[in-house]
Amino acid sequence: MKTFVFAFALCTVMTCATASPSSEPQLFAWPVACDLGRTCFIQNYVDHDPSDKTLDFRCGRRTYDGHDGTDIRLPDLDVQRTGVAVVAAASGRVAHTRDGMDDVSVKVAGKAAVAGRECGNGAVVEHGNGWSTQYCHMAKGSLRVKPGDSVSAGQTLGLVGLSGNTEFPHLHFTVRQSRAVVDPFAEGGVKGECNVGRSLWLQTGSAAPGYRPTEIINAGFADRAVTMDEIEAGEIKRSLPGPHSATIVAYVRAIGLQAEDEQVIELRSPQGQVIAEYRAPELPRDQAQYFISAGRKRAGAAWPPGTYTATYTLRRNDIEIERTVFKVAIGEPR
Repeated sequence: MKTFVFAFALCTVMTCATASPSSEPQLFAWPVACDLGRTCFIQNYVDHDPSDKTLDFRCGRRTYDGHDGTDIRLPDLDVQRTGVAVVAAASGRVAHTRDGMDDVSVKVAGKAAVAGRECGNGAVVEHGNGWSTQYCHMAKGSLRVKPGDSVSAGQTLGLVGLSGNTEFPHLHFTVRQSRAVVDPFAEGGVKGECNVGRSLWLQTGSAAPGYRPTEIINAGFADRAVTMDEIEAGEIKRSLPGPHSATIVAYVRAIGLQAEDEQVIELRSPQGQVIAEYRAPELPRDQAQYFISAGRKRAGAAWPPGTYTATYTLRRNDIEIERTVFKVAIGEPR
């Protein structure tokens, strides 16, 4: 969702020029204590298009008009409730904070309730030489810093939440240099261009954060038909099918889908027979998120014991770009 800076703070991408390249740019650590691509995912990148169209740094459409940061989302609210830390991306001094806003989806609260406070609970950290970072949508009561505090890179600032103008738990992370928005994936790029600029991410593990045009963020089984809201809540993960469940359903939610994408999900019995399949119609337009499912009702007194397997595939321009296989054991000792 679109976020804005605190009322006392900095400008947005719609009113700031892109920062000019620096000979010694500030580098940043990943600002969420999560495993990118497994326990957290990038929902939106910075919008590089100066018009009302959209363009991310790789010439893709993983953004929306005027978006001035990187949205790092959690798989569901169930994960968010466990407490996922937001950490300082670099050492610096805390300039501003806000806390006390409720963790409520803007679909429930309404945009009027967060007007002027779209960032929700959060913080701004200044790093010197005009560099600053902003952290939005943090959990109510979770902030551990106050203005004037010195922080080290990796120090916990608070927790990922659902405050402000957002519909899902995530951190909106914005980098600025001399008050101009900088894309940490493409510093030095000019508005309207893509595939240019340099990454400001510190390498951790084997690589620095990269780009994925589409990702699968949820995949699982349930004992009933599922809805998007149930997947977002995360509690559906505890409704696994058993030997006497009326239904077995397999579901997948993906983000970053594009118009004309083709999706298929199939469910196989322990003997390898296809017992349910769903081929979704080609998407008529880009979708920020989308879920599909396939299921079958129980025919006998109990489901045959064994391991049931689901396979999800996504094809784009007749090329398979995503596939995931997941399984559930029913009626067998664990």
